Amino acid sequence: MEKTKGIIFDLDGTLWDSSDNVVISWNMVFYSHKEFNLHITNKDMQSLMGLTMENIIKALLPQLNEEERLKILEECCRVENDYLEKHGGVLFPDLEATIKKLSEKYKLFIVSNCQSGYIECFLKYYGFEKYFTDIECSGNTHLHKGKNVKSIIERNNLSAAVYVGDAQVDLDASRFAGIPFIYCKYGFGKVDEERIVINSLPELIETVEKVI
Repeated sequence: MEKTKGIIFDLDGTLWDSSDNVVISWNMVFYSHKEFNLHITNKDMQSLMGLTMENIIKALLPQLNEEERLKILEECCRVENDYLEKHGGVLFPDLEATIKKLSEKYKLFIVSNCQSGYIECFLKYYGFEKYFTDIECSGNTHLHKGKNVKSIIERNNLSAAVYVGDAQVDLDASRFAGIPFIYCKYGFGKVDEERIVINSLPELIETVEKVI
């Protein structure tokens, strides 16, 4: 039986940077709620990316109770998805050439701690659906990233897999799923150990060969 090898990607800080447009869309919501007196910056959003959506809104609006926060979060996610569908984000250099080459040999996947519909915005805006086999996010499952990574591996019958990301939560997810981790040092986050590192996306092509 032919072995199926997969590369599972994080999204934010790994494949693209949507923080500028996410900030614009979230501030649209916050400006409509003058009682919050809240304005967020790109630096604020990048520091929070990788967290679940519930933890992001909790960090931004700690004064609200859970029900109030979830209501605002739902509004932010809706406005964000609508905005990203029209404006996209900033792809990291050589992204399409890299994933096109990798897709010739491996199955490609995305697992992110984002809301439902967010990964789809990325795929549809750039026409990348053809490169990726499956996706999952915490907004769909309400599970932590490690469980979602493991779910992708199991439901796609992968014989070997690697997780590619830029933050500690990504390393933790790969440990939970029992697969190797490749750290994207060009991204937003930091990790507690750097065993396998890439400084640009094209480096991933040769690096994956050594890992799986």
